[in-house]
Amino acid sequence: MVTMSKEKFSSVGGQAVIEGVMMRNADLLATAVRKPNGDIVYKKTKISKSRNKLSTIPFIRGAITLFDSLVLGVKELTFSANQAEVEEEQLSQKEAVMTTIVSLALGIGLFIVLPSVISSFLFRDNKIHSNLLEAGLRLSFFVLYIFLISFSKDIQRVFQYHGAEHKSIYAYEQHLELTPENAKKFTTLHPRCGTSFLLIVMFIAIIVFTGLDFILPPPTSFVTKLFTKVILRVLFMPLIAGISYELQRYTSNHLDNWLVKLIAAPGMALQRITTKEPDLQQLEVAIVAIKVVLNEPVENAIEVY
Repeated sequence: MVTMSKEKFSSVGGQAVIEGVMMRNADLLATAVRKPNGDIVYKKTKISKSRNKLSTIPFIRGAITLFDSLVLGVKELTFSANQAEVEEEQLSQKEAVMTTIVSLALGIGLFIVLPSVISSFLFRDNKIHSNLLEAGLRLSFFVLYIFLISFSKDIQRVFQYHGAEHKSIYAYEQHLELTPENAKKFTTLHPRCGTSFLLIVMFIAIIVFTGLDFILPPPTSFVTKLFTKVILRVLFMPLIAGISYELQRYTSNHLDNWLVKLIAAPGMALQRITTKEPDLQQLEVAIVAIKVVLNEPVENAIEVY
C-alpha cells in the first residue's frame, strides 16, 4: 500500500455508476462506462458557475452539494445504464427521476422516520431512552442495509468501481502518472467518500435530534408529539447535511491528528463493505473519467454526446 502525502490540493470527487465511474472537478463532470463489447465511452458535462458559488458558503454548501450530487447522479446513472445496456429498452430520464424519488422517500422513511416512530411508541415518557433507542435503530438499519445489498452481484460490481474511483483519485493526489497500474497500488478507502459522509450524517442527526427533543416544549397529545417529531427530523436534514459536510471536509484534511483519525475511523471501516478491489479494466475506466475532468488527452475511449 502506498503512503498518502499530507499535501492538500485535490478538488476531484466522484461516484461509482453502472459499469463505470463519474468524476467531477470544478466546473466539469465526466462519466466513463465500459460497454458490453469492451469499448469505453465517456460523456463530459459543463457545470453551471452558479452552482460553484453556492458551494462556497460554509454550512450551506453541504446541503447544496448533496442535492446537486443527487440531481447530477440521476443523469449520469441513466447514461451509464443505457451505455452498459442493462435493460433491453433504454431508460428514460423521467423513469430514472421517478426511481430516485421513490428510493429517496424510502430512505427517509427507513432511516429517519421509522426509528423515530418505534422509539416514540416504546418510550413515550422517557426522552433519554427514546433518543438512545432511535439512535441505535438508525445506525443499525443503515449498516444492515449496506451489508445486505453487498451480497448482490450487481452491487458488488458497483462497489468494485467505487474502489476504482478512490484508487484513481489517490493516484492523482500523489502526482503519479494516471495509469491503472499506478492506481492499483492504493487502498480503496478514502476519507472524502460518500459512505463516510452518510455515516457522519447519522451521528450528527443523533446530536441534533436529541437537542431538539430537549429544547422544544413537548406537545400535549402523543399523536401531535409524534407528528411534530417526525416533521422536524425531515426539515432539519439540510442543516445536518451542512454540518456533516464541514466535519468531513475538516477531518479529511487533518488525518495526521489522532483525534481526527478516531472520528474518521467508523466511516473508513464501513467502506470495507462499500468498496471492493477492482481489476485493471475497471481501473482503466476510472482513469478515463478522471483524465477527462482534468482536461488530459484520452486515447482509449470514445466520447458520446
